[in-house]
Amino acid sequence: MNFITSSTSLLRHLQSISGVLNTSNNLPILDNFLFEIQDGQLKVSASDLETTMITTLEIQSEDNGKIAVPAKLILDILKNLPEQPCTFRVNPVNYEIEITYDNGNSQMVGHNGDEFPKLPNIENKNSIKVSGDIIAKAVNKTLFATGNDDLRPVMSGVYCHFTPGDITFVATDAHKLVRYRRTDAEANGSSAFILPKKPLNMLKANLRGDEEILLEYNETNAIFTFNDITLVCRLIEGKYPNYEAVIPKENPNVLTVDRNHLLSSMKRVSIFANKTTHQIKLKIAGSELVLSAEDLDFSNKGQERLTCSYDGDDMEIGFNSRFLIEMLGNLDSTEVQLAMSEPSRAGLLTPATYANENEDILMLVMPVMLNR
Repeated sequence: MNFITSSTSLLRHLQSISGVLNTSNNLPILDNFLFEIQDGQLKVSASDLETTMITTLEIQSEDNGKIAVPAKLILDILKNLPEQPCTFRVNPVNYEIEITYDNGNSQMVGHNGDEFPKLPNIENKNSIKVSGDIIAKAVNKTLFATGNDDLRPVMSGVYCHFTPGDITFVATDAHKLVRYRRTDAEANGSSAFILPKKPLNMLKANLRGDEEILLEYNETNAIFTFNDITLVCRLIEGKYPNYEAVIPKENPNVLTVDRNHLLSSMKRVSIFANKTTHQIKLKIAGSELVLSAEDLDFSNKGQERLTCSYDGDDMEIGFNSRFLIEMLGNLDSTEVQLAMSEPSRAGLLTPATYANENEDILMLVMPVMLNR
C-alpha cells in the first residue's frame, strides 16, 4: 500500500484530531492513527473509545487498504519537515512503514488496521443542522461552568435541549449555572441529551464559525459532521437536574454596570480575598458600587468604588470572585446587569443589551455568606 501526500497538509489534518488521543491507554492500538485509503482519499481516525474523530484528505494512490500508524512518531516527523511531498510505503505483511522525503527517509512499525475499534452503529437517530457560529458560541459560553465531580457525571457535561422553537445549552457545577438559548435554530421534535467535555473541546478547537454542522444523535451517541471532520461521541447517561427550578423568578434589585470596569476592579480587589473562600463583597447604594475583599489571616484588604445604575434596595452581598470573573470574561456586552432578590439567594448575571436578538444568555451565581 503506497501513497503520496503533502507533509503540511497531512500534519494539519492529524493535528486537528490528535486532541482525542490519551496519554495513557488501556488498549495499545489507541496510541495510533488509523489510516484508511479508498479511491484516492485518505481517511484518518483517532479514538479513545468514548470519542472518535475522523478527517479526510485527497492523496495520490492507486491502492486501497488500512494501517494503524504510531501517532506520536508520525506527528514528530511531520512537525520537523518543511512543506514537500512525502511518499509512504506500507508492507502489508509486517506492517513496516517507510516515509521518503527530499533528503532522507524514516521507518517505523505500524499495526494491523483491523485491530482498531469500529465505530458504533447509530440507529434511530434524529438530526438537526446548525451553523458553526451558534455551536461555537454555545460551547464557549457554557463549557467553563461544567462540574468536575466524578460522583455526579451528568454535571460534568453540557445539557442540550432541542425544541421546534429554540435550542438551549446548559452547564452547572452547583455553584454557578449558565443557560444559553438561541431562537434562530430549531429541531423537528423535542429531544435532550448531555454532551461530555472532551468532544466539546475538540469541536471548539476545530470550528471556524462559517460552516454548517450536521448533528445526528440518538439515546447513546452523537455525530457532528462539518468541513472535512466527523466527530462521534458517547453521550453521558443520566437525568440532568431541573435547572429551571433553581433560577429565582423575582429579582427586583437590578444593578447595571460597565462590564470591563467591573471585571478589572474585581480582578484587582480579589487579590486581597481569602485564598480559600475567594469571597468578594458587593455593597450597592444609589449609584455607587463598592467592591471589597479581606483576608483576616494575613490582614490584607482591598476596596474599589464604581459608578453604576441601580434600581432596588441598598444591599450587601458576597460572591466567590473567581466565579464572577469567569462569567464576566465570557460575556461580550459593554454593560451587564446583575439581578438579585436578597443576600442569601442567587444572583443572575445577563448582558444589558444583545448584539443578536435571537440570543439569550443567563448566568447564575450562588452567594457566599458574608463575614460579619
